[in-house]
Amino acid sequence: SGKSTLANLMCRYYDVTDGEVLIDGVNVKDYDLQYLRRNVGITMQEAFLFSDTVEGNIAFGNQNASMEDVEKAAELARVKDFIGDLSDGYDTIVGERGVGLSGGQKQRIALARLFLANPKIMILDDTTSAVDNETEYKIRQSIKSQSEGHTSFIISHRISSFENCDLILVLKDGSLLESGTHDELMANNGYYKTVFDEQSEKTVIEG
Repeated sequence: SGKSTLANLMCRYYDVTDGEVLIDGVNVKDYDLQYLRRNVGITMQEAFLFSDTVEGNIAFGNQNASMEDVEKAAELARVKDFIGDLSDGYDTIVGERGVGLSGGQKQRIALARLFLANPKIMILDDTTSAVDNETEYKIRQSIKSQSEGHTSFIISHRISSFENCDLILVLKDGSLLESGTHDELMANNGYYKTVFDEQSEKTVIEG
């Protein structure tokens, strides 16, 4: 439906060919690109990591960060849950694109990088798709606390990821199908509620 495309357009990884994308009422093309990229941070399902240490990857968005800052971001993103399993802890070298790490570990390192960079607008594009339900719940609490004073966009197929969001947009087949809060969409008894019921049933069966 173009969820990730919309996220990329906000960051100006490419531009629209028709219409416009506005942030605070200003066309993204009118912002200085460096200013825009400093204030809009994004993590994606396929997390990109540099051939560097775990610490270096987390601190990439904030080169002046102290080790204490890195560890705090790592704790929020649940990187600390597995850092002791790596050969050299935060000094462990990860290969290009995170070779040697699981998908969930890469996602958590990328999320820690976003938390440490602390942009005004955070875009989380399916960033917990490769983690287990318990870890996802803990990360959701961190996202909630980090979102205070920020604008956060959460893109996910898991309804549990955004039940507490101020506004939920339901996209299907390239169109906006429904919008509202979780309670409003549940009361509509439409597509959103159908997916919610299916996912809840699946969770109970798997549990």
